[in-house]
Amino acid sequence: MTTIHRRFALAAGLATVLALAGCGKQETAAPAAASAPPAPSAARVLVVGTDAAYTPFESQNEKGEIVGFDIDIVNAVAKKAGIEVKFVNTPWEGIFNTLDQGDRDFLVSAITITPERRQTMDFSQPYFDARQLIAVRSDASVTRFEDLKTLKVGVQNGTTGDEVVGKLLGKSSANIKRFESTPLALKELEAGGVQAVVADNGVVAHYLANNAGAGFKTVSDAGFATEQYGLAVKKGNAELLARLDKGLAEIKADGSYDRIYASHFGAASK
Repeated sequence: MTTIHRRFALAAGLATVLALAGCGKQETAAPAAASAPPAPSAARVLVVGTDAAYTPFESQNEKGEIVGFDIDIVNAVAKKAGIEVKFVNTPWEGIFNTLDQGDRDFLVSAITITPERRQTMDFSQPYFDARQLIAVRSDASVTRFEDLKTLKVGVQNGTTGDEVVGKLLGKSSANIKRFESTPLALKELEAGGVQAVVADNGVVAHYLANNAGAGFKTVSDAGFATEQYGLAVKKGNAELLARLDKGLAEIKADGSYDRIYASHFGAASK
């Protein structure tokens, strides 16, 4: 190839390179397609554990539905708090384990707030004041708690009634007869298997009002401390606790609480 031809070839090659380079600068990467926002997920239904054997706080009606004072309170609270709940009947003896294991989001079951329980779970603000009450046959000579020291006493297993009777008689006393529910203990009193029953006043009073022929009377004792019920949540679940407390405060402020209370106990709350 001659010198002229070489120059011509080099010039042609250079022109081609410049043309390609020019095209490269003008070409820009196509913008990435914007990713679509994720579809909003439906709010999770919170599972509420309750031992539905504690009338009038929680029980099952003839349709198998869980009803009662506690249930009405939680439904009202949930509405105010903007949450959806589902109640699951849960035996009392294992109810706190279901909370700890995450099988239940919170519990409502006439649960007395105690220092011992606060160590393993958190509680809402109190929503009900209770006290222990003694049920005995109408002809019994019992006038105070101390009179039960020599008697056979029925209690619901694991309740505060069980605790106070255990302190009086000794936790392992053969005179303490433990039942799965307070109504079962009261049935045993009616049958003569025990001589007294100690349980929360709301449950005892409701049973007597609906079993007038049982032949019982109640005995109160000034030594029984006032107890308060609370909604129990897993230890450290501050967000849920705040929402429940907010709902409770709102139903107390707008009169909803008093209406629910009156519908179950026949009088305004104190």
